[in-house]
Amino acid sequence: MDPRVIVVTSGKGGVGKTTTTSNISVALARAGHKVVAVDADIGLRNLDVMMGLENRVVYNFIDVLEGTCRLNQALVRDKRVDNLFLLPAAQTRTKESVNSGQMEELCDMLRKEFDFIILDSPAGIEGGFRNAAVGADEALVITTPEVPAVRDADRIIGLLESMGKGPIRLVINRLKPRLVKEGEMLDVRDVLDILAIDLIGIVPEDESVVKSANRGEPLTFSDSAPAAQAFQRIASRLVGEDVPFPVLNDENGRGILAGIRKLFGMKG
Repeated sequence: MDPRVIVVTSGKGGVGKTTTTSNISVALARAGHKVVAVDADIGLRNLDVMMGLENRVVYNFIDVLEGTCRLNQALVRDKRVDNLFLLPAAQTRTKESVNSGQMEELCDMLRKEFDFIILDSPAGIEGGFRNAAVGADEALVITTPEVPAVRDADRIIGLLESMGKGPIRLVINRLKPRLVKEGEMLDVRDVLDILAIDLIGIVPEDESVVKSANRGEPLTFSDSAPAAQAFQRIASRLVGEDVPFPVLNDENGRGILAGIRKLFGMKG
């Protein structure tokens, strides 16, 4: 398999990019792939905390680019799962500390070592996003099913398309079936109609996400929580597995997303 560089991005902040990056990275590594999760949010890094590796960070990828250290010195190996590494961002630098050419150089270096390079992009459409995306082959766009987040995601998709990135696939995060049923939250069909890109995952609202972030233990280290199962399915689809979209139920046990299977011609 050729190395794959995937940028995880969004227009709006706080929709779950870093959570998605950490969880799919763990899931891919548990499936036997050699994975590096790269924090591309210079000055505002959080991926190390999400993954519980903040106390082991010594160098960052800007140190590598500037020749302060070698790549293997900056990589932090996650001892809990084989083949998983973190490459942190600099905490005390600004986004202007690296340019697009350097980010492409970094991605080329990582291609020689890893099956999957997962880039956690800063939110927004400024230089930080462009630097994170420039070296990527493909993209995961994260949105919550709310009008402001979807509108900003649409802007990001346009920019990714103009950069020639593809495929661009969508993760709908923090879906609350009860609010969809009540008409207080966009449903999946609404979001897909607006954004017009392929759906790769639906992650339900799950209080376990916050708990796992505070512990520094991505949910996909186990498979019990609903969000963990959703992230696992995303990772499986990334490697080409035909994984059906499950029916999510509201609080009364009524399925509200059965139509998603019909939309994609899926069974089971």
